[in-house]
Amino acid sequence: MGRPRILILGGTSEARLLAEALAARDDCDVLLSLAGRTEKPAAQPVPVRIGGFGGAEALADFLKAGGYDLLIDATHPFAERISANAAFAAETTGIAAIALRRPKWQRVAGDRWRDVRSIPTAIEALGPSPRHVFLATGRQGAHHAEAAPQHHYLVRSVDPVEPPLALDNVEYILARGPFTLDGECDLLRQHDIDAIVAKNSGGAATYAKIEAARLLGIEVMMVARAPASIVKAVDTVEAALAAIDHLFPPVMKRGV
Repeated sequence: MGRPRILILGGTSEARLLAEALAARDDCDVLLSLAGRTEKPAAQPVPVRIGGFGGAEALADFLKAGGYDLLIDATHPFAERISANAAFAAETTGIAAIALRRPKWQRVAGDRWRDVRSIPTAIEALGPSPRHVFLATGRQGAHHAEAAPQHHYLVRSVDPVEPPLALDNVEYILARGPFTLDGECDLLRQHDIDAIVAKNSGGAATYAKIEAARLLGIEVMMVARAPASIVKAVDTVEAALAAIDHLFPPVMKRGV
């Protein structure tokens, strides 16, 4: 076969690092697809398309029309719909697929985690008494806080929450990780935070808030990931590169 054509569904640091590694090897043609939810996405090392595909069947059509040999789902661990679409598209087209998923955060001594299955469950678990809550789930899902208006919310996201939440006691911070432990401790103290709502995203970029909560004794409502899709999963860029070499051994031999 000629140079393998690879479609990476991205939006994560792992997707960018994988694209970087493949671009440096220069033994395959890579297209990185971004959902377009972030207003100013970071620069990428390979050609990029921005925007959704219009569903699982449309993604399958895109793969077939583009002559792709491999689909890599390197989206956020909570991008459940696109991951389901990727699994469907790979299965219906017969194209090889890999999911690149960073490992979940693991509870360690000193963590005060309450495991919850969704953001609405996390908001409910805060209880009836007013609390100072750091809502660290990003803008998607932030509107669930409107079900519990008695709390004071600090909402951090990369892009503005639109429309703003229908709440009296809410403050917004626009910021993109990685965040530092000292910075997160200062933030939590400054706003008298006594509860954090977070997704178990894994990775280093936003882990500092979990460390800060441990140091300050703050309770974390930890939203669990959905069950993994049927696509073969690897948890590092190196493992993804090894899987690609395994799939296309004659072509990728020189790309080490």
